[in-house]
Amino acid sequence: MKKGKLKTTKWDVVDYLKTDEDMANYLEAAIEDSDPALISAALGDIARAKGMSQVARKAGLGRESLYKALSPNGNPEFATILKVVKALGLRLHATTS
Repeated sequence: MKKGKLKTTKWDVVDYLKTDEDMANYLEAAIEDSDPALISAALGDIARAKGMSQVARKAGLGRESLYKALSPNGNPEFATILKVVKALGLRLHATTS
């Protein structure tokens, strides 16, 4: 029996972030993990879904610097995170556990 080649397609979460609710839920899940790199990556994914240029403009940041800050190797300042969250139309909030 001859085996056929396995065909794969690239999976990108951005393809599934269609609504503001999807985006908020995605960020909330990242926050629950308590991993700063994951939170930054989630913000980057959401920004790509909304349009990185538009988000950068609203946040008052350069598009390239925003890509860099929200990349897997990026280490954005908290002020940058807050600007991006606001530009995305999202809010961070705290609750007791």
